[in-house]
Amino acid sequence: MDYGHSERPSGMVALPTAIKILVAGGFGVGKTTLVGAVSETRPLRTEEVLTESGVGIDDLSGVEAKRTTTVAMDFGRITISDDLVLYLFGTPGQDRFWFVWDELALGAIGAVVLADTRRLADCFPSIDYFEGRGTPFLVAVNCFEGARHYRLDEVQAALNLDPEVPVLLCDARQRESAKEVLITLVEHAMKLREARRTAG
Repeated sequence: MDYGHSERPSGMVALPTAIKILVAGGFGVGKTTLVGAVSETRPLRTEEVLTESGVGIDDLSGVEAKRTTTVAMDFGRITISDDLVLYLFGTPGQDRFWFVWDELALGAIGAVVLADTRRLADCFPSIDYFEGRGTPFLVAVNCFEGARHYRLDEVQAALNLDPEVPVLLCDARQRESAKEVLITLVEHAMKLREARRTAG
C-alpha cells in the first residue's frame, strides 16, 4: 500500500512517513491501556488520581475500580514498517477536558473510537466530533470481561454509523490486537483519502 512515501535521490536516507492518530472514547474505556500496550517507547501519560472533587462529575458506573484519569493526553509511538511510524495521542474522556481536543486533532489522519458495550452511549460525543470535522475514524469495541457481547452490525446500528465506518473487536491490553486496530484505521483513512482525491 502506498502511504504517500516519496522517492528520494540515490544515496539519500529515506525518512519514515509519520502519521498522527487519535485514540478517543468515553471515560474509562481503555484509551491509556491501548496506547501503553502498543507503544514501542515508554508512553507519556498525564494521569491524575481520582479525588472526591470528581464525585458527581465523573461517572464510574461500570468502571468502579478505576483510580486514575487522563487530564491532558497519552502519547505513544509504533513503527509499522521501515517507512511508516504512527504517533498515538490518547484524548481525555471527560467533557471538562474537551478544550484540548482541537489542538490534539490538528494534523491527525484519523481516529480510533474505543467503545465499551456496558456504556455504549459514551461513544456518541467522540463520534459526533470526528463526523463534524470530517476525520476518518473507526469504532473498536474493547472486550471487557463480564461485558455482554454484541454482533458488530448491532453495534454499528446502535451507534447509527454510516456503513463504511469500520467496527471491530479488540482487547486494548494486547499489543497485536491494538496494532491490528491501528493498521485497519490507516488503511481506512488512506482509502477515503484516495476516494476523495479521485472524486475531486
